[in-house]
Amino acid sequence: MNAGADGLASRRLALALLHRVLAKHQPFQDAWDAALADPLRRLSNLDPRDRAFVRLLVLTVLRRLRVLDRLIDARCERPNLAPPIRALLRLGAAQLVFLGTPAHAATATTMALAAREPKPQRAFINALLRRIALDSESIRGKPLDRDTLPDWLARSWTAAYGPERAAAIAMSLLAEPPLDLTPNAAHPDTAWQTALGGAPLPTGSIRCRHQGAIESIPGFAAGAWWVQDAAAALPAKLLVKSLAPKASVVDLCAAPGGKTMQLAAAGLLVTAIDRSSRRLATLAANLARTGLSATLVEADALTWKPERPADGVLLDAPCSATGTLRRHPDIAYLKDVEDVAAQAAQQRRFVMAAAGMLKAGGVLIYAVCSLQPEEGELIAEWVRRGGVDGLEPWPIKATEIGGDRDWRTAAGEVRTLPCHWRDRGGLDGFFVARFRRR
Repeated sequence: MNAGADGLASRRLALALLHRVLAKHQPFQDAWDAALADPLRRLSNLDPRDRAFVRLLVLTVLRRLRVLDRLIDARCERPNLAPPIRALLRLGAAQLVFLGTPAHAATATTMALAAREPKPQRAFINALLRRIALDSESIRGKPLDRDTLPDWLARSWTAAYGPERAAAIAMSLLAEPPLDLTPNAAHPDTAWQTALGGAPLPTGSIRCRHQGAIESIPGFAAGAWWVQDAAAALPAKLLVKSLAPKASVVDLCAAPGGKTMQLAAAGLLVTAIDRSSRRLATLAANLARTGLSATLVEADALTWKPERPADGVLLDAPCSATGTLRRHPDIAYLKDVEDVAAQAAQQRRFVMAAAGMLKAGGVLIYAVCSLQPEEGELIAEWVRRGGVDGLEPWPIKATEIGGDRDWRTAAGEVRTLPCHWRDRGGLDGFFVARFRRR
């Protein structure tokens, strides 16, 4: 990445996006989409390589935020840096230490961004970045990845998984995740798998390390697959195994539709519910591309009722999404323990609503992409203790999911962690439980 006009524009956009996330508490993807749609921000005018650099730079700062702050503070005599100064230093240090940007380019562009700061501040920024640049080789040789988590997550995961596993989870969040594809079971052509050169996973997903536009991957236009993390594909896979062919199923909070497409491709009769018309439009487009069909309903899953009870319900409940921090590191700084408690209360209401949609003997799959026990294991325990009248646990067998046996909990549920499959590139953190209506 050069230090010219495009290089400066890229870094200016990265700085603006970081401000949106860390100061305005806006989800990164929302900030990114808004910048793409805003002609004044010119993100859409950058060439694909520069646009990819902006995204990588922002996500690198978010993944390494605590490490960057330690590096800065260790070389700074000032106890409290002004937020704009710290933001500039984070941006420059991330390039110098983690992205391998040439020192002159990282320093020159950061100083250009600091042009409006007072002269003493510019001199301070320049001196500190030069110090980090001189130390960059020795910095990279040290164990920088300790204490990478915000305190609230470190406490939660240490209590839930123990200090060693919590540290392993934290380490697994620092790398760019691989790309997982779910093959379209209803699509006859599998030639794309050979053309892609992806690795098949035991769970049925295809893993690849594609860089560039998703639309350029072989098989996209033909609808032969869709993007879906291997862990995210487990809940629908389990529901398919739990039901007879042509069963009627309800997919709650369905958009953008990965699970809806799995269910439809397996031949189930799917009604997909989502309260967002925009997200339902995305789901409809995905169904059209893949040649699959489902009934789409814009409604609130807490109040909607089916015309007749369903054979199965898939509830991938709204949650804190801490299991997806590999892809969305901003979540660590946008959520806290109060958000988790509020989500857990809401999830109980979703489970009760979902149970009311089932016929006798019907199956409910409950899933969350969260690592917080309050949203996973404790919700399942609440159901097991009679929290929902008529709903009983149906333990999951290890052979039903195709993953490692240690994903299965003692209670017969599934818990995946980002540090699982470390040699394959990890996977998202998910909790999955299965219940049956008496």
